[in-house]
Amino acid sequence: MLLRAYGIARSLVMYYGIPGKHRRAKRLYGEFLGPGDVAFDVGAHVGGRVRVWRGLGARVIAMEPQPDCLRVLRLFFGRDREVTIVPGAVGAKPGRAQLAMSTATPTVSSMSPGWITSVTRDDSFARVRWDRSIEVEVTTLDDLIAAHGVPAFCKIDVEGFEADVLAGLTQPLPALSFEYVPSAHDASMEALRLVERLGDYVYNYSPIETMRFASPRWLEADELRRQLERIRPRGRSGDVYARLRTAGDRDSA
Repeated sequence: MLLRAYGIARSLVMYYGIPGKHRRAKRLYGEFLGPGDVAFDVGAHVGGRVRVWRGLGARVIAMEPQPDCLRVLRLFFGRDREVTIVPGAVGAKPGRAQLAMSTATPTVSSMSPGWITSVTRDDSFARVRWDRSIEVEVTTLDDLIAAHGVPAFCKIDVEGFEADVLAGLTQPLPALSFEYVPSAHDASMEALRLVERLGDYVYNYSPIETMRFASPRWLEADELRRQLERIRPRGRSGDVYARLRTAGDRDSA
């Protein structure tokens, strides 16, 4: 119980306790979301993004499979009628699946055994232990869209399961993000390939929760790949952002 409390407290500090982060996040997500927009938070964890998006006036659908994180989400947002909390995971098809949980570091709980194998070779994961597992309900992005509408933005942060989540989506979204971890580079490249298949997107990258884009302009997919290859040896994880191409992107190309 003490270890579980430590893990949740660590997450709360990470997502709520960093000065200036909330302001930077509102500025970044303000490019994608405004009042009345729908936003999907796939892997909502303790609700750091939910808080930001509600501040922008968006209606949030928050998906989270971890019981302790669900308790935090319900405590913080359970009375907000513009937040729908969906207990469970998102994947390629509906059903049930095993979630490997890390009690002390719940941010790295994962449904991808291959991802866990990859990141354990990274020194930054040396002390992480996946010490228990639970069975969780799985839905798809297509089913969530049928129930809640097309999101203006969808965040996917599910520790190596991003490609599986995208495999359950059959239409382009206006904008989305997915996590990138250098030690699991191949899994992230598969997620990127699936996004490319969905529509005509341009891309950017934000390292390690900085809430700032690494590039001053939006990139083509191959440019993004080269950038991620350059940062790969230094092990800087972060989030890939994708938005549908506009006429302005074509003019500046």
